[in-house]
Amino acid sequence: MDSAGTARLMEFAPALLKFDSLEESMNIRRKALRPVIFVVLLLIIGLASAMSTTSTPIPVLVSETRCGWFSNPTPANASLHDRDAEWIVGVQGGHQADGDWPEFAPSQWVKTNNNYGYGCACMRVAVNARTHEVARIESAQARALSACRRDPALKRWGFK
Repeated sequence: MDSAGTARLMEFAPALLKFDSLEESMNIRRKALRPVIFVVLLLIIGLASAMSTTSTPIPVLVSETRCGWFSNPTPANASLHDRDAEWIVGVQGGHQADGDWPEFAPSQWVKTNNNYGYGCACMRVAVNARTHEVARIESAQARALSACRRDPALKRWGFK
């Protein structure tokens, strides 16, 4: 190496020494931050886990007998309209209660859309009182249409 090359190398030597000490300094800082980062990640995971379990409450199912208009207006859509509320039995492409729907004789069924329509029924069901969804049908009996037609509490639903 000639003297000019040696002179240039001497100019950069302090910068190279600074780089080595800077790299060592960064390594020390990284090592010191690792436990802090680990603790922060654990806290984030813990909070996310706690939020997911508390934000989705487990539904309380109540088993009861409900009587009223059983409506099946279109495929897979069904509800029971009783004196208290509309109880969702099934929604096409969504919620479907477990268990069998009531079976209606032709004299117990009013057709509104081909074979779809409504009838009067009593059903023993497990329901979610908050969402008004029927989770499970334990038993179901069709009744005479006159039973629902005579009940003043069912007139508000507009079935005839």
